[in-house]
Amino acid sequence: MGPLISATDLHRSLGAVKVFDLRWALMEPNHGQGAYLAGHIPGAVFVDLDIDLCSPRGAGRHPLPGLADFSATLGRLGLAPGDPVVVYDDAAGAVAARMWWMLISIGHSDVAVLDGGYQTWVVSELPVETDAQVPIPARYKPARAEFQGVVDHLGLAGREIVDVREASRYAGEYEPIDPKAGHIPGAVNIPLRLSLDHTGLLREPARLASLFEKVGDHPVISCGSGVNACHTALAMTVAGRALPDIYIGSFSDWSSRDLPIHTGQRP
Repeated sequence: MGPLISATDLHRSLGAVKVFDLRWALMEPNHGQGAYLAGHIPGAVFVDLDIDLCSPRGAGRHPLPGLADFSATLGRLGLAPGDPVVVYDDAAGAVAARMWWMLISIGHSDVAVLDGGYQTWVVSELPVETDAQVPIPARYKPARAEFQGVVDHLGLAGREIVDVREASRYAGEYEPIDPKAGHIPGAVNIPLRLSLDHTGLLREPARLASLFEKVGDHPVISCGSGVNACHTALAMTVAGRALPDIYIGSFSDWSSRDLPIHTGQRP
């Protein structure tokens, strides 16, 4: 399974896969829990991005948790090694891909993102439920000793950087949350939205391959805080590319330091 699954295929697989709801919104801290309780895919367990997939301390807004803490979280969520997993959100996978990438990074390979997210499920007139799921705790022992493919600000020197934020944030014309506006010097801009069609589905592999054709073999993907970058990693995987590295701190980390920043549309 993976890296993508359609709504109809997920519907056929309910009961045989662990499903996690990762709805979240940057400016609405309670959005995800409220949306989940209003209706979710049957059997889905809610995952809080800020609590379950991040550490309260570290570089940037959404630092990775320690592997021991993440493993304990996965066990609390009812996940065991080898369980097939599907993750979804209401942002075309831009948030859910963070958990997809974290699982892939620690060696949990049987994981997919719901293509098109919860909206596609609803549009397909598939069943929903409102009762909160209480998972049966499990024991999760990761296959790897640490997260793989993680880059910090010190590891960016000489690397090809792809910034997936919207062009206006990349250019420094608009910055809603980070302390400075602009981009990391040398980073090229390939906005996340370019990997999606007008319905919120990922574009077909050939279109995605064309989108990334000028990107080298070993890029580092950056965004605002290491969440949306994981979606571009997903898109590159669907395009047949190797899983790229992620700058988890991303611009929220870079802009908080005494480091140079460029503005405008050029790298």
